[in-house]
Amino acid sequence: MPSGLVALLDDVAGITKLAAASLDDVGAAAGKAGSKAIGVVVDDTAVTPRYVVGLAPERELPIIAKIAMGSLRNKLLILLPAALILSAFAPWAITPLLMLGGAFLCFEGAEKVLEALGVGGHAEVEETVMEAAHLEASKVSGAIRTDLILSAEIMAIALADVSHEPILTQGVVLALVGIGITVMVYGVVGLIVKMDDIGLHLAQRRAAATRALGRGLVRGMPVLMQTLSIVGTAAMIWVGGGILVHGLEVLGMHEPAGTIHHAAEAVAHAGGALGGFAGWLVTAMASGVLGLAIGGVIAFAVHQIHKLRH
Repeated sequence: MPSGLVALLDDVAGITKLAAASLDDVGAAAGKAGSKAIGVVVDDTAVTPRYVVGLAPERELPIIAKIAMGSLRNKLLILLPAALILSAFAPWAITPLLMLGGAFLCFEGAEKVLEALGVGGHAEVEETVMEAAHLEASKVSGAIRTDLILSAEIMAIALADVSHEPILTQGVVLALVGIGITVMVYGVVGLIVKMDDIGLHLAQRRAAATRALGRGLVRGMPVLMQTLSIVGTAAMIWVGGGILVHGLEVLGMHEPAGTIHHAAEAVAHAGGALGGFAGWLVTAMASGVLGLAIGGVIAFAVHQIHKLRH
């Protein structure tokens, strides 16, 4: 009996070690998959703050919290099951669906550009006459809709990195990536939108250096928020364009991806110490130009249909 008990305990210890190793593998896979999606994460962080611009300061954090919960629902209740089902039964459909999402991002970004140029600016007029609650709901739904596309790209990148793993491991990794990235993105966004309140608090302290820092934050936040709004719109366009370029390449159309890649490599080689950044900038700009053109065509078609309907 004692020897049997010892053997049983040895088996339990072995199973425990195996489980711990599996958890380590899952954690490593989640970290690796999440790091590959970091570019889209940065874009997501830049896009979100523009949805609280112009709203009451006391509603900023509640709105960010609503968007964060919507983002979690997007990732865990919609995208994770869909990704696993597609991975198991229809992996060929992932790229076309992502391209549809990329086209939608291009369309939304192009609409913002057209509105800034004074073309089709009806949305701004509508916002000014909305009740506060209706405007807030509209902002939240718009942010969650955009987040769905960006989250789909994040989850697709993560899925591609663990596609060789068992389905259970894929699910756990995607869940960890989804939760971790959501906490990181919306934590940073919440800090950004409340930075002016932090500055106001610091400006009331006794130390001269602290007061100066606080005043600098208060003065700088409107500029930062406006900059993030512009960067967010640009991010939607270049991420959408990048999704379309990559999707065409995956589907067998090697242009314009080949030309963009060769141009980025040439600039990177000529850029010296800044070669990596210069190469990325060429890729982002080329994707942005393509995304703006495609988004502009879609926006024009949507506006024409809207005119015909009315």
